Amino acid sequence: MDSQNKLGTLWGIGVGPGPAGYLPVAALVALQQADVVFAPRARSADTSVALQCLAGIEIPPQRLRDIEFNMDPDRSVLSEHYSQLAETIALELRAGRNVAYLTIGDSLTYSTYGYMLMALRDLLPGLPHRTFPGITSYAAAAAALGWLLGEGKERTLILPCPDDVVALRSDIETHDIVVLMKVGARLPWVLDLLREMGITDNCAFAHRIGLPGELLAGATSGAGNGVGQLVATEAMGYLATLLIRKTPRERRHS
Repeated sequence: MDSQNKLGTLWGIGVGPGPAGYLPVAALVALQQADVVFAPRARSADTSVALQCLAGIEIPPQRLRDIEFNMDPDRSVLSEHYSQLAETIALELRAGRNVAYLTIGDSLTYSTYGYMLMALRDLLPGLPHRTFPGITSYAAAAAALGWLLGEGKERTLILPCPDDVVALRSDIETHDIVVLMKVGARLPWVLDLLREMGITDNCAFAHRIGLPGELLAGATSGAGNGVGQLVATEAMGYLATLLIRKTPRERRHS
């Protein structure tokens, strides 16, 4: 390539956590202008959740590229995987085509797009790119359940679920609110901890917001649907978020 300005532009687009219509207008404009749209799909899934989030938005099939992504905990395996995917996307960018890369939730919050962006910037120094923020799963969960994510001087911690109960207990005890992501198979002992601490009534849980199999628990979800009543084996899985409040929220009056 003779000049970097012949490169296409990369657009990172956060499509939201599930409900249709959660795509920012600026991101929609970019999506409609993209020559190629890459839609990540988990190896264990038949369809891309990101495309499900775009229900009602038509993307010409010839523009779509389905890419399988790997979330192997081995960092060397993960690095090699994203290097290979970046090479595939770089071929389109080197040809001068504008590329949109879809990601669920927000583009840069525990997202596969972050790995891809770093790999592409290493491959193509000076790559024109723009990242559009998206609605996070915890923001959508809080809105769906009428659960305040923070007020006043409350301290909020956002983290992937720790691997042991001691670490999580410490996180809860040292913060007013904990947003727990990537809970997965750890949910049984996490719920046991919340029950032991006596704080389940302060918490909220959301799984597959706006998608088939949606599960909401806590706050406005209805009587009998609190976090304390959750059956872990029925609520476990990908796309789950737990909102933990250490103490009951103080009622403030004007």
